[in-house]
Amino acid sequence: MKHRNVERVLSLGEPHFVGDGFRVFTYNPSAAIDMKRMDPFIVIDYHPEYYYSPTDTPRGVGAHPHRGFETVTIAQKGKLAHKDSSGGGGIIETGQTQWMTAGAGVLHSEFHEREFAQEGGSLQMAQIWVNLPAAVKNTAPDYITFNNHDRTVVLPEQNGYVDVLAGSFMNVEGSAKPYSKIEMYNIYLAKGGKIKLNLPANYNTGMIVWNGNIQVNDEAVEKDEFALMENSGDSSFEISSKDGAAILLLSGEPLNEPIIAHGPFVMNTRDEIVQAYRDYSAGKFGTLDE
Repeated sequence: MKHRNVERVLSLGEPHFVGDGFRVFTYNPSAAIDMKRMDPFIVIDYHPEYYYSPTDTPRGVGAHPHRGFETVTIAQKGKLAHKDSSGGGGIIETGQTQWMTAGAGVLHSEFHEREFAQEGGSLQMAQIWVNLPAAVKNTAPDYITFNNHDRTVVLPEQNGYVDVLAGSFMNVEGSAKPYSKIEMYNIYLAKGGKIKLNLPANYNTGMIVWNGNIQVNDEAVEKDEFALMENSGDSSFEISSKDGAAILLLSGEPLNEPIIAHGPFVMNTRDEIVQAYRDYSAGKFGTLDE
């Protein structure tokens, strides 16, 4: 049985701004892969390292709604401020992850943290939308922030370490408890380091290289690139790095449910999308003061 190999490698194209504070590139959905291909990871937005000049008015995105999924924001560099209509909020900074369950509906805002904005600095992050199964689309909104190093596995033979954000690796459970069956790790390989992973071949799997460069089996993947894995072959594959690297790995069991996405809502039917807009217009997502 052959190893599970890379299906394709996606490089950065033209970035776009979300609000005035997030210069991102969308790997999914894109011309190369769609929401079904990485289900349940229905959106993969990557913010390569980018310097923002000092300002007294924090950049970001004002109050906007979501329903039907979870947003995961991973900060590799920089400092962000979050606030939502369910009472969640706080600061997310370098080495932390924010996990927001939009569920039945929530308003939230995301800005550069005020001190970070005033001093200026580099921001590098990713935001992932993880779909909710139909049975829990209308679950109550929730919010947590955690330190990525809270759940860390040190690899043998000085190969590096793994921060387990969700799922389980070497019997260490992630800090987040998502509704979908997913594995989400930040992997840090030392110079000459390597790691062997065994993830079910039917799990949609990909990875972003935060820093450095890697080999996935025999396929080269460079900094800021996204490697999409095949859904065939053995469940195992190896990631190695000659000079050391940091990688965000995403792997999940597809929900195999209809995906109807429109703007900030992801549901299973068009009628549910229409209802989401009606509920939002009626003020059922709560209020949020800027």
